[in-house]
Amino acid sequence: MTKILAALLIAFACAPASAAERVVNIFNWSDYIDPGVLEDFTRETGVKVVYDTYDSNEILESRLLAGATGYDIVVPSATFLQRQIKAGVLQPVSRKRLANAVNIWSEIDGRLSSYDPGSAHAINYMWYTTGVAYNVAKIKERIGKPITSWEQVLRPENLKKLADCGVYVLDSPEDILAITLNFLKLDPNSKSESDLRRAADHLVGLRRYIKKFHSSEYINALANGDICLAIGWAGDSLQARNRAREAGSDVEIAYAIPSEGTLMSMDNLAMPIDAPHVAEAYLFIDYLLRPDVAARNTKATNFANGVGPSRALIDSSIANDPSVYPNDATMRRLFTVTTPNQPQQKFITRLWTMVKTGR
Repeated sequence: MTKILAALLIAFACAPASAAERVVNIFNWSDYIDPGVLEDFTRETGVKVVYDTYDSNEILESRLLAGATGYDIVVPSATFLQRQIKAGVLQPVSRKRLANAVNIWSEIDGRLSSYDPGSAHAINYMWYTTGVAYNVAKIKERIGKPITSWEQVLRPENLKKLADCGVYVLDSPEDILAITLNFLKLDPNSKSESDLRRAADHLVGLRRYIKKFHSSEYINALANGDICLAIGWAGDSLQARNRAREAGSDVEIAYAIPSEGTLMSMDNLAMPIDAPHVAEAYLFIDYLLRPDVAARNTKATNFANGVGPSRALIDSSIANDPSVYPNDATMRRLFTVTTPNQPQQKFITRLWTMVKTGR
């Protein structure tokens, strides 16, 4: 017995440290968190963070539908979240296990509930608008005034004036088709094939003036002065502005929510059905719901977060910036869209391929 016990003790002593290591595996959008938050979480809890990134909902969804992702937390946008809940690839998130759930912003949570009935599967992480980011000097040179309307961007004769200095557009049919439908005075949430085709045909007419469709590269392209305009997300656009300032360049970036209104979107914390480290996932989500932590993430990303009390802790230059936290009048002009069913999604995917490739 003594020899057996001694052997067991030796085996335990020689076992790699990682055998007892607590881990949480996260799959999130690129440039979407204060890196120091990850370090501080590990320092406070002893839980190691393995952090991977993606730049489109389609990438995340393909992983989830394939199964066995190995991730504990993912961050789908609301429309994709709705479909993933129906597909059974996400598990319920119990708010009773989250001490900081009291900090959830009720207004944003209420909007999210239309995608996640009963708020059973997700908690808002960040919310934002899709608008127009642009190089102030280059736009003034070409059209003589700031961007205030979708007319200046979505009319071929107007976009043509900007093509020489570079235009990027989000690689996101959800955003771009909805905005185009609204611009054409159609229901931005329409799932009608004729409406969607009309929007796609309009975008095909713009294609020759668009340098690239991408959902993250426009940040650096704007900051470096490589392009002069992007249809992009508010937080990313303001990151581009900040990077240009930090580099000491003469590039000035502005962001506009056009007067016709635009899409409001939400990215949300959720847990795959087969998450291997559930307890650690709850720890991390609860940590993100602390007002001080949420404020740090908004400061780092320039995206508004779903933790109500955090706004008081955010620098006024961000908390009072209508690009990040729109005023009431602008909020009334924001629209949301619901999830297309599978046949509709296939049709949208085909249309989007046509928009991007011209065939």
